[in-house]
Amino acid sequence: MENKTIAKTLRLLSQLMELHDGNAFKIKSLASAAYTIGKLPYSLSKKTQAELEQISAIGKSIASKVWELTQTNTIAELEELYEKTPIGVIEIMQIKGLGPKKVLTIWKEMQIEDIGELLYACNENRLIEVKGFGAKTQEEIKKAIEFRMASSGRFLYAQVEEYAEHLIERLKEELALEQISFTGNYRRKCEIIDGLDILIGAHLSAEIKQAIENAATWEIREVKEQSIEAESPSGIKVYFNFCGTDDFYLQLAFQTGNELHTHELKKRLGEVSIKASSENEIYLKAGLPYIDPELREGRNEFILAETGKLPKLLEWQDLKGSLHNHSTWSDGVNTLEEMALFCRDELKLQYLGISDHSKSAHYAKGLYEERILAQQEEIDALNKKLKGFRIFKGIESDILFDGSLDYEPEILATFDFIVASIHSVFKMTEEKATARLITAIENPYTTILGHPTGRLLLSRSGYSIDFKKVIDACAANGVVIEINANPLRLDMDWRWHQYALEKGVMLSVNPDAHSNNGFYDMHFGLLAARKGGVSAANCLNALNLDEISAYFQKRKH
Repeated sequence: MENKTIAKTLRLLSQLMELHDGNAFKIKSLASAAYTIGKLPYSLSKKTQAELEQISAIGKSIASKVWELTQTNTIAELEELYEKTPIGVIEIMQIKGLGPKKVLTIWKEMQIEDIGELLYACNENRLIEVKGFGAKTQEEIKKAIEFRMASSGRFLYAQVEEYAEHLIERLKEELALEQISFTGNYRRKCEIIDGLDILIGAHLSAEIKQAIENAATWEIREVKEQSIEAESPSGIKVYFNFCGTDDFYLQLAFQTGNELHTHELKKRLGEVSIKASSENEIYLKAGLPYIDPELREGRNEFILAETGKLPKLLEWQDLKGSLHNHSTWSDGVNTLEEMALFCRDELKLQYLGISDHSKSAHYAKGLYEERILAQQEEIDALNKKLKGFRIFKGIESDILFDGSLDYEPEILATFDFIVASIHSVFKMTEEKATARLITAIENPYTTILGHPTGRLLLSRSGYSIDFKKVIDACAANGVVIEINANPLRLDMDWRWHQYALEKGVMLSVNPDAHSNNGFYDMHFGLLAARKGGVSAANCLNALNLDEISAYFQKRKH
C-alpha cells in the first residue's frame, strides 16, 4: 500500500470524525499525521507496528491504525463511521473547498445527502443565505460538481446546448456549406448527451479539415477516411461524419434515429438507391409522413405515422402560463411581483402559478399556516394591480411517509391548485413507494403530481415505482402529472408520456423556477415533452387564462 493511500485514508477518517463531532485532539493528530505520511520518502507498508510507533510524526495510537490498514486494507473505526454516514455525504466531502463543518451544515441543516441534490440546491440559490456559504462559495461548489460530472464524459443536454449551437454556426461560417447538421442523440434532444454527432455534406479534404480546426478550440483526436473525432476543452466529444451531397438527407435520416428506428426505416425503404432534397422525401418514399427527430427512438412512432396519429408536438408559443414556481416566501430569489411581471412582460405569459414549499420543507423556509394566509393576501392585492395577468394560489405540499399531505383539508381548500411532491424518505420498496404516491394522488386536493420519481440525472436514480399503477391512479382521480423542466430532473421521464396520454392523463411542463432565470428551464421541459409526443391538447399550461381558471374551479368543486 502506498503512503499516499494511507495518508488519504487517515485524512478521511479525521474528516468523518469531525463530521460526527469526535475528539478534537484526535482529529487534529490524524490530520497532521496524514499530511506527514504523504511527504515521507520511504514506504510504511513493510514496517512492523513497533517500527511505525518509533516514527515521531505518527505516535503509538496512529501507528496502530496504520498497521491495521496495511494488514486488513481498512480501519474498524473508519468502517463504523461509514455505517453512520450516507455514501452521498462522503462524496460531498470530496468536493474542493468543503470542509467537515460545511458538509455537516449541508447534511443536517439542509437535509442534502448526495451531490445531485447539492447541485440542485445551488441551482435554486439555496446556499446563498446559509451561514458560512454565500454566493461566491455556492458558485465554486456548483462549478466543482459540474466538472466532476463532466469528467465521466456524459453531459446533461442543458450543459452542451449553448456550446453546440454556437459550434454549428461557426462551422457553417468556416466551411461555407449548407449541408451541415447535428445527428444522433443531440438532434433527438435526449436528456443525456455522450457526444455531439455532426454530418457534413462534403467529402473530407485537407481544406475541410483545416476549416474544422479553425472553427473552435479543441483537440483533434483521430482522423479517418471520412470521419474526424475531436474533443473540446471541457471534455465534450465531437464526431464528424462526411458524405456526398446527393446522400446527405438519406444519411441525415439514418444517422439521426436510434438503431431501432433506423433499422425499421431502412427495411421500409428497401434496397433501392435513393436521392432526395429533404428528409421529408425520405419518409414519403418509405410510405410515411415526416417523423420529427425527437420521436425517432424506435418505440411506437411508425405505428402512429401509419395510422395518421403522429402528434403535432408542443411548441414554446403553445405555453400560456407557468406553474410550480418558488418566490422569496420560501427559497426563491425573486418576489411574487417580480416573478409575475417577468412572466407577463418578458415571457408574454398570461398567468403564474406560485407554489412555494410547504411547512415540512423547513430547510427551504416552508410556509406555516399563518404565512400562507399572508401570502394569499399579497396575491389578492397583486391580482387587483396587475392588468391582463393573474397569479394563482398554489403550494408544493410535501407527500409524507404515509402518502398524506402536510396540511389539514381546510388549509388545502384555500389554494387554487396543489402540487404534491416527495422531498424526503426516498429509501423504500417499489411497493411502498407506489402506495405512497397513490395515496397522495387519491387526496381530493391534489391537482398535480410533482417530479414523480425524485431523480436527479447523472447523480441520483429516481426511487423505483410502478409507473403504470401511478399513471392509472392519476387517470382515475383526474390528477395532472408534472414534467419537471429543471434539466437535472426532467421528471416524469419522457418514456412514460405516451402511456399517460393513452390513459387520458394531462401533463404539465413546470419549470420549478426559484428565480426569474429559472423560467427559461421551461425550454428543456418542452423538449422532454416533445420527445414524449405531448401536444398542446395534452398540456395543462397550454390552456389560456380563462380555460385554466375554469379548470381549477371545476377541479375544486
